[in-house]
Amino acid sequence: MTTITKGAAQRIALAARALPDVDTREFTIWIAKKVELPITEEKLAGLTVTDLKGALTTEETVETSMETDVDMASLKEAVRLLWGEGSGSDAPTPENYVEGEMPGSLRVAVASNTEENLDGHFGSCLRFLIYQVGKDAIKLVDVRSTLECDLAEDKNAARSALIGDCQIAYVQSIGGPAAAKVVRAGVHPIKTPTAGPARETIVRLQSVLDAPPPWLAKIMGVEAKSLSKFAEEEEELDA
Repeated sequence: MTTITKGAAQRIALAARALPDVDTREFTIWIAKKVELPITEEKLAGLTVTDLKGALTTEETVETSMETDVDMASLKEAVRLLWGEGSGSDAPTPENYVEGEMPGSLRVAVASNTEENLDGHFGSCLRFLIYQVGKDAIKLVDVRSTLECDLAEDKNAARSALIGDCQIAYVQSIGGPAAAKVVRAGVHPIKTPTAGPARETIVRLQSVLDAPPPWLAKIMGVEAKSLSKFAEEEEELDA
């Protein structure tokens, strides 16, 4: 039997993010004790601000200790999310894509919190937008929620695995240890501090696929045009 529905897991993860310094796993454990398993959307709708305030200011057990200072506005926002109001339903819809239909293309992840925007930090974004990027086409092929990653013991490793089939990941920011795990997963992280439409960033990437810089040429498995020109010059000198 499922102990938590997908919709309930999504609401819990979003609510936890609205509460400063609250660990998602501890928050989930507390909810499980409060509403009993299985955790459903209907049960979450019965939780109140008073319930959350009590959980965050007392230590019922060592397992569910979440003592922290949380303002009333954050508590209300968390309850609103637990009730399913504003729970990330603005995610874009992926386009039809058949694996292998864009030979020579790259798979690119974009950290996102709202709509089809590049506006997320690697360790806290709500989802990754997954694009297939070729010289002649760009397709949004998947939208991957990070909610289950937040329940993992190693969140950064789980997020790295989530985008492990990508070659590049665009994020607003990423810490050193997290970046190392992304690189170990075979993904090249790129920081883009200024938020904006994801496709604008993807289009800029697409524009250099014909003449990729060295770092991108290495990812694509081709010779960089700049290096190719240097090699041609060397051949002329040797002639």
